[in-house]
Amino acid sequence: MTAPTLENHRVKLIPLDLSNYKHLTEIAAEHHLIYYSPNDISTPDKLKSYVQTAVDGFYHNTTLPFIIFDKEKQAYAGSTRFGLIHNKNKVLHIGWTWIGHDFQGTGLNSHVKFLMLSYAFETLKFEKVEFRVDERNVKSKKAVEKLGATLEGVLRQNTVMNDGFRRNTCCYGILKSEWTVIKTTIFGAF
Repeated sequence: MTAPTLENHRVKLIPLDLSNYKHLTEIAAEHHLIYYSPNDISTPDKLKSYVQTAVDGFYHNTTLPFIIFDKEKQAYAGSTRFGLIHNKNKVLHIGWTWIGHDFQGTGLNSHVKFLMLSYAFETLKFEKVEFRVDERNVKSKKAVEKLGATLEGVLRQNTVMNDGFRRNTCCYGILKSEWTVIKTTIFGAF
């Protein structure tokens, strides 16, 4: 899989790697930015390790990480990625998304997800896109539901958090056969 740059009038998704991740150091240090994630990006070293894991996944064809650039604010806003890429089954996940507090609620994330869904279904020709969300993360669950994703089930206590808590994970999905309707009804203005 190649590392494309995806963009529209609002956002640019640039392949994330060890040459550009430092643009995210200040945002990654924001308080409670990824509270519902089992990852820790709160220090420059932890952020570098997080990015290294994503880059390693890219070279194994299991991830495709991006740095998010908000064209409206002319600023780097966060990160997202395709992950758990399964080429044989044509299924992948969109996740590992974190956006600085100043960018949340601005519509930026909807543009990010539109570009990623379009790429997954229209360019990669994948059959399904999945999202996994901590059951306690009401904000993220609403955002995924707003995209037109269907709740497919809850994995009980399947992920250990940094504090030792075992979270329940909500599994959402969008099928390729649903994409045309979702693209028109949810993202029609894009």
